[in-house]
Amino acid sequence: LYKSRTHAPIFDDLLAGIRRREGLIVLTGDIGTGKTTLCRAVLEQLDRQTLTTFVSDPYVSREDLLKMILVGFGVLSLDDFRTGRLSSASRPDLSYALSVFLKSLPPVQAFAVLIIDEAQNLSGPLLEELRILSDLEAPDKLLQVVLIGQLEFRTKLKLPEMRQLNQRVSVRGELDALNRDGVAGYIAHRLTLAGGGVDRIEFPPDAIDLIFHASGGVPRLINLICDR
Repeated sequence: LYKSRTHAPIFDDLLAGIRRREGLIVLTGDIGTGKTTLCRAVLEQLDRQTLTTFVSDPYVSREDLLKMILVGFGVLSLDDFRTGRLSSASRPDLSYALSVFLKSLPPVQAFAVLIIDEAQNLSGPLLEELRILSDLEAPDKLLQVVLIGQLEFRTKLKLPEMRQLNQRVSVRGELDALNRDGVAGYIAHRLTLAGGGVDRIEFPPDAIDLIFHASGGVPRLINLICDR
Protein backbone atom coordinates (compact mmCIF):
# COMPACT_ATOMS: atom_id res chain seq x y z
CA LEU A 1 0.00 0.00 0.00
CA TYR A 2 1.21 3.46 -0.93
CA LYS A 3 -0.02 5.86 1.73
CA SER A 4 -0.79 8.92 -0.34
CA ARG A 5 -2.37 12.08 1.09
CA THR A 6 -5.74 10.45 0.40
CA HIS A 7 -4.95 6.89 1.44
CA ALA A 8 -3.05 7.57 4.67
CA PRO A 9 -5.84 9.29 6.67
CA ILE A 10 -8.45 6.77 5.50
CA PHE A 11 -6.12 3.92 6.47
CA ASP A 12 -5.81 5.45 9.94
CA ASP A 13 -9.58 6.02 10.24
CA LEU A 14 -10.44 2.44 9.27
CA LEU A 15 -7.83 0.95 11.59
CA ALA A 16 -8.98 3.15 14.48
CA GLY A 17 -12.64 2.31 13.78
CA ILE A 18 -11.95 -1.42 13.93
CA ARG A 19 -9.89 -1.08 17.10
CA ARG A 20 -12.72 0.93 18.69
CA ARG A 21 -15.10 -1.94 17.77
CA GLU A 22 -17.34 0.29 15.69
CA GLY A 23 -20.29 -1.67 14.32
CA LEU A 24 -20.48 -0.60 10.67
CA ILE A 25 -17.73 0.90 8.49
CA VAL A 26 -18.05 1.96 4.83
CA LEU A 27 -15.22 2.55 2.35
CA THR A 28 -16.07 3.83 -1.14
CA GLY A 29 -14.09 4.92 -4.16
CA ASP A 30 -13.92 4.73 -7.93
CA ILE A 31 -12.75 1.60 -9.75
CA GLY A 32 -9.03 0.98 -9.34
CA THR A 33 -8.34 3.50 -6.57
CA GLY A 34 -7.07 0.81 -4.19
CA LYS A 35 -10.01 0.16 -1.85
CA THR A 36 -9.43 -3.57 -1.46
CA THR A 37 -5.65 -3.14 -1.16
CA LEU A 38 -6.09 -0.54 1.57
CA CYS A 39 -8.55 -2.69 3.49
CA ARG A 40 -6.26 -5.74 3.35
CA ALA A 41 -3.39 -3.57 4.58
CA VAL A 42 -5.54 -2.49 7.53
CA LEU A 43 -6.28 -6.12 8.38
CA GLU A 44 -2.55 -6.89 8.48
CA GLN A 45 -2.21 -4.41 11.36
CA LEU A 46 -4.74 -6.16 13.57
CA ASP A 47 -3.71 -8.40 16.43
CA ARG A 48 -4.27 -12.16 16.52
CA GLN A 49 -7.31 -11.75 18.75
CA THR A 50 -9.18 -10.06 15.91
CA LEU A 51 -10.69 -12.73 13.69
CA THR A 52 -11.46 -11.68 10.12
CA THR A 53 -13.17 -13.08 7.05
CA PHE A 54 -13.36 -11.56 3.58
CA VAL A 55 -16.34 -12.01 1.25
CA SER A 56 -15.55 -11.01 -2.33
CA ASP A 57 -18.72 -12.30 -4.02
CA PRO A 58 -21.89 -10.46 -2.95
CA TYR A 59 -24.15 -12.24 -5.47
CA VAL A 60 -25.55 -14.70 -2.92
CA SER A 61 -28.69 -15.31 -0.89
CA ARG A 62 -29.00 -14.47 2.81
CA GLU A 63 -28.54 -18.15 3.65
CA ASP A 64 -25.45 -18.44 1.45
CA LEU A 65 -23.96 -15.30 2.97
CA LEU A 66 -24.35 -16.76 6.47
CA LYS A 67 -22.74 -19.99 5.26
CA MET A 68 -19.79 -18.08 3.79
CA ILE A 69 -19.33 -16.21 7.07
CA LEU A 70 -19.44 -19.39 9.14
CA VAL A 71 -16.93 -21.11 6.86
CA GLY A 72 -14.75 -18.00 6.72
CA PHE A 73 -14.47 -17.84 10.50
CA GLY A 74 -13.77 -21.57 10.65
CA VAL A 75 -16.93 -22.33 12.63
CA LEU A 76 -18.05 -24.90 10.07
CA SER A 77 -16.58 -26.56 6.99
CA LEU A 78 -17.90 -26.81 3.46
CA ASP A 79 -18.52 -30.51 4.10
CA ASP A 80 -20.95 -29.59 6.91
CA PHE A 81 -23.13 -27.90 4.31
CA ARG A 82 -22.62 -30.36 1.48
CA THR A 83 -23.19 -33.65 3.25
CA GLY A 84 -23.36 -32.91 6.97
CA ARG A 85 -26.09 -32.02 9.41
CA LEU A 86 -26.43 -28.49 8.03
CA SER A 87 -26.91 -29.46 4.38
CA SER A 88 -30.51 -28.24 4.56
CA ALA A 89 -30.07 -25.61 7.29
CA SER A 90 -32.51 -22.71 7.34
CA ARG A 91 -31.62 -19.07 7.87
CA PRO A 92 -32.60 -19.23 11.60
CA ASP A 93 -30.36 -22.29 12.01
CA LEU A 94 -27.43 -20.47 10.43
CA SER A 95 -28.07 -17.26 12.38
CA TYR A 96 -28.13 -19.22 15.62
CA ALA A 97 -24.84 -20.97 14.83
CA LEU A 98 -23.20 -17.63 14.05
CA SER A 99 -24.64 -16.02 17.19
CA VAL A 100 -23.30 -18.83 19.39
CA PHE A 101 -19.84 -18.40 17.83
CA LEU A 102 -19.82 -14.61 18.24
CA LYS A 103 -20.95 -14.81 21.88
CA SER A 104 -18.05 -17.15 22.60
CA LEU A 105 -15.48 -14.49 21.64
CA PRO A 106 -15.76 -11.79 24.36
CA PRO A 107 -14.88 -14.17 27.25
CA VAL A 108 -11.53 -14.85 25.53
CA GLN A 109 -11.12 -11.17 24.53
CA ALA A 110 -11.44 -11.96 20.83
CA PHE A 111 -13.33 -10.00 18.19
CA ALA A 112 -14.76 -10.68 14.74
CA VAL A 113 -14.61 -8.51 11.63
CA LEU A 114 -16.51 -9.21 8.40
CA ILE A 115 -15.38 -7.48 5.19
CA ILE A 116 -17.67 -7.41 2.16
CA ASP A 117 -16.16 -6.33 -1.17
CA GLU A 118 -18.14 -4.96 -4.15
CA ALA A 119 -20.85 -3.83 -1.72
CA GLN A 120 -22.63 -1.82 -4.43
CA ASN A 121 -23.91 -5.17 -5.74
CA LEU A 122 -25.52 -6.22 -2.45
CA SER A 123 -29.27 -6.71 -2.65
CA GLY A 124 -31.72 -5.08 -0.25
CA PRO A 125 -32.27 -8.33 1.73
CA LEU A 126 -28.51 -8.85 2.10
CA LEU A 127 -27.99 -5.30 3.33
CA GLU A 128 -30.76 -5.87 5.85
CA GLU A 129 -29.03 -9.06 6.99
CA LEU A 130 -25.80 -7.12 7.47
CA ARG A 131 -27.63 -4.42 9.43
CA ILE A 132 -28.99 -7.08 11.78
CA LEU A 133 -25.55 -8.65 12.19
CA SER A 134 -23.90 -5.30 12.92
CA ASP A 135 -26.48 -4.68 15.66
CA LEU A 136 -25.60 -7.81 17.65
CA GLU A 137 -24.39 -6.79 21.11
CA ALA A 138 -23.58 -8.60 24.36
CA PRO A 139 -23.09 -5.84 25.62
CA ASP A 140 -20.35 -4.75 23.15
CA LYS A 141 -20.58 -5.18 19.39
CA LEU A 142 -20.18 -8.84 18.53
CA LEU A 143 -19.46 -8.39 14.82
CA GLN A 144 -17.94 -5.47 12.97
CA VAL A 145 -18.96 -5.13 9.33
CA VAL A 146 -16.78 -3.34 6.77
CA LEU A 147 -18.45 -2.62 3.42
CA ILE A 148 -16.23 -1.79 0.44
CA GLY A 149 -18.01 -0.39 -2.59
CA GLN A 150 -17.76 1.76 -5.68
CA LEU A 151 -19.07 5.32 -5.73
CA GLU A 152 -22.63 4.25 -6.52
CA PHE A 153 -22.79 2.49 -3.15
CA ARG A 154 -22.62 5.88 -1.43
CA THR A 155 -25.66 6.94 -3.45
CA LYS A 156 -27.42 3.67 -2.67
CA LEU A 157 -27.06 4.25 1.06
CA LYS A 158 -28.93 7.56 0.71
CA LEU A 159 -32.08 5.87 -0.59
CA PRO A 160 -35.08 6.09 1.81
CA GLU A 161 -35.19 2.31 2.26
CA MET A 162 -31.52 2.34 3.32
CA ARG A 163 -32.04 4.86 6.14
CA GLN A 164 -31.77 2.34 8.98
CA LEU A 165 -28.51 0.99 7.60
CA ASN A 166 -27.06 4.39 6.73
CA GLN A 167 -27.72 5.74 10.23
CA ARG A 168 -25.60 2.93 11.68
CA VAL A 169 -22.48 3.76 9.68
CA SER A 170 -19.99 5.14 12.19
CA VAL A 171 -16.89 5.42 9.98
CA ARG A 172 -16.93 6.54 6.34
CA GLY A 173 -14.00 6.83 3.97
CA GLU A 174 -13.81 7.72 0.29
CA LEU A 175 -10.71 7.20 -1.81
CA ASP A 176 -9.88 9.72 -4.53
CA ALA A 177 -7.48 9.37 -7.44
CA LEU A 178 -3.88 10.51 -6.93
CA ASN A 179 -2.75 14.01 -7.87
CA ARG A 180 0.39 14.57 -9.92
CA ASP A 181 2.72 14.46 -6.90
CA GLY A 182 0.90 11.38 -5.68
CA VAL A 183 1.50 9.64 -9.00
CA ALA A 184 5.24 10.42 -8.78
CA GLY A 185 5.37 9.13 -5.21
CA TYR A 186 3.36 6.03 -6.10
CA ILE A 187 5.66 5.09 -8.99
CA ALA A 188 8.76 5.63 -6.84
CA HIS A 189 7.21 3.51 -4.08
CA ARG A 190 6.43 0.65 -6.47
CA LEU A 191 9.91 0.76 -8.00
CA THR A 192 11.54 0.67 -4.58
CA LEU A 193 9.51 -2.35 -3.51
CA ALA A 194 10.42 -4.11 -6.76
CA GLY A 195 14.13 -3.50 -6.16
CA GLY A 196 14.50 -0.71 -8.70
CA GLY A 197 16.72 2.34 -8.55
CA VAL A 198 18.19 5.10 -10.68
CA ASP A 199 20.77 2.63 -12.03
CA ARG A 200 18.04 0.32 -13.33
CA ILE A 201 14.96 2.26 -14.46
CA GLU A 202 13.80 5.84 -14.14
CA PHE A 203 10.65 7.80 -14.99
CA PRO A 204 11.67 11.40 -15.74
CA PRO A 205 9.29 14.29 -14.93
CA ASP A 206 7.90 14.45 -18.49
CA ALA A 207 7.00 10.75 -18.29
CA ILE A 208 5.33 11.29 -14.91
CA ASP A 209 3.23 14.07 -16.45
CA LEU A 210 2.14 11.81 -19.31
CA ILE A 211 1.29 8.95 -16.94
CA PHE A 212 -0.72 11.27 -14.70
CA HIS A 213 -2.80 12.61 -17.59
CA ALA A 214 -3.27 9.19 -19.21
CA SER A 215 -4.26 7.43 -15.98
CA GLY A 216 -6.21 10.20 -14.26
CA GLY A 217 -4.29 9.27 -11.12
CA VAL A 218 -5.97 5.85 -10.81
CA PRO A 219 -3.43 3.39 -9.33
CA ARG A 220 -4.66 0.40 -11.35
CA LEU A 221 -4.19 2.32 -14.62
CA ILE A 222 -0.81 3.65 -13.48
CA ASN A 223 0.28 0.04 -12.96
CA LEU A 224 -0.81 -0.96 -16.47
CA ILE A 225 0.90 1.99 -18.15
CA CYS A 226 4.16 1.67 -16.20
CA ASP A 227 4.31 -2.08 -16.76
CA ARG A 228 4.15 -1.47 -20.51
